[in-house]
Amino acid sequence: MNETTGPAGPSSALAELRKWWIVHVSGAVDQAEVTERRREDSRMSEHYLFMTAMSGGIAVLGLLLSSPAVVIGAMLLSPLMGPIMGLGFALAIGDWPWLKAALRTLLLGSAMAVLLCACLVFLSPIQGITSEIAARTRPNLFDLFVALFSALAGAYAMIRGKEGAIVGVAIATALMPPLAVVGYGLATWNWTVFSGALLLFVTNFITIALTAFGMARLYGFRANLSRGQSRVQSLMVLAVLLALAVPLGFALQRIAWEANAQRIVRSEIRAQFDAGSKLDTLTLDFAAAPVGIEAVVFTPVLRPEAEAGLARALAERLGEEVRLDLVQYEVGTAATAAERAQLSAAREQGERAASTRAQALAVRLALAAGVPESDVLIDEPRRRALVRARPLAGASLATYRALETRIAASEPDWRIELEPPPAALAMTIPAGDHGAAALALVQWAAQRSGRGVVLTGPAGEAEAAAEVLREGGIAVQIQGGSAPLRAGWAQEGE
Repeated sequence: MNETTGPAGPSSALAELRKWWIVHVSGAVDQAEVTERRREDSRMSEHYLFMTAMSGGIAVLGLLLSSPAVVIGAMLLSPLMGPIMGLGFALAIGDWPWLKAALRTLLLGSAMAVLLCACLVFLSPIQGITSEIAARTRPNLFDLFVALFSALAGAYAMIRGKEGAIVGVAIATALMPPLAVVGYGLATWNWTVFSGALLLFVTNFITIALTAFGMARLYGFRANLSRGQSRVQSLMVLAVLLALAVPLGFALQRIAWEANAQRIVRSEIRAQFDAGSKLDTLTLDFAAAPVGIEAVVFTPVLRPEAEAGLARALAERLGEEVRLDLVQYEVGTAATAAERAQLSAAREQGERAASTRAQALAVRLALAAGVPESDVLIDEPRRRALVRARPLAGASLATYRALETRIAASEPDWRIELEPPPAALAMTIPAGDHGAAALALVQWAAQRSGRGVVLTGPAGEAEAAAEVLREGGIAVQIQGGSAPLRAGWAQEGE
């Protein structure tokens, strides 16, 4: 009996584990409800088209302004996760009409987003490649793994009914920003940007769909396929993942080589000069053939022969032909002279960057306030920006304050002041924490508009509120009255 139970032990344990999974895990999932929710998310609708358009518009503006906060907002609005997950579930249960409908929804929404983003970029006065755009043009194997792990979390949350985690999945997978960059590449006829961003989007959506397929099969969502057909289906899924992994793996290898090449170039250039020299700037163009290298060196002793020897050494160490452009500046015999020259160049570069940043800030404030860019006052030396907003339909004081807070959070070294448009102040100040928030809003509005405040209500509450406002430099008048406490503008001249 020992001879039969020994070998059967592992298979018995595996059978028990499989039985536990079927009964207690996959058996606890309401497959009909999950499938119906996925079908609903995959359908074409006015809501889907509208939210896709809004997400695309916000994404391309965030990319052009190089604002991570705005780009994250576009990720949260994007509804593209619905049809992509629907593709995976439809493939898992073999529902081909559903699969075709989900694919049609995804393609139509994606095409609309790309065309809208292309139009916005074409009409925009800002068309430079920002860091946010460049970050989405060179996908690699890590991007595939990000999409894989995010899709595992998203599919699990959808199957187990814990869809609150989908917000984090939407940020991690970042489906809309690559589409916005595709639109940018289309509008600017930049094939490198267009193709790189398109590959990133395709990587994300295929990985998510196939991961959803795998999770659905794991949890018992089955198709009416024979065992042989199921095996072929699984092999096809594996082949698609491998087809994506190969080019992304090469891209990752190239990125690693470029990082190592920069280190090699720096060390070789420094080895050619003495300790009193300084490497000021270094630019490498890996897209050129041969690889282009431009360097500026401040040195006490010029070495005209250094360029030829350095080019040979770099070609040998990098394993590729290079085109070196080495510029040498003689700055004296002391290292401090080189440092002084480098500091001067860095200061000029910093001033140019600060001017560009101030211009971008003016554009953002103008968009938020609904005014022309010329109405925004920028004081660069004092790092201060002011603008008076136009009345926006449905906007309250809290809306204008939220706009100012959002922009100020992205520019912590600037003092941002967005003055709300003139309007009557008739605000009730309740007791407790809500009252403190209302009082803070009144104080902000009074500081921005430079007006005094009249408090009407019970004497004790009015005096306590007045003390808070006076600490903020606000002129306050108190008028007796009944509860609740109210705040209004003081008349001019009072």
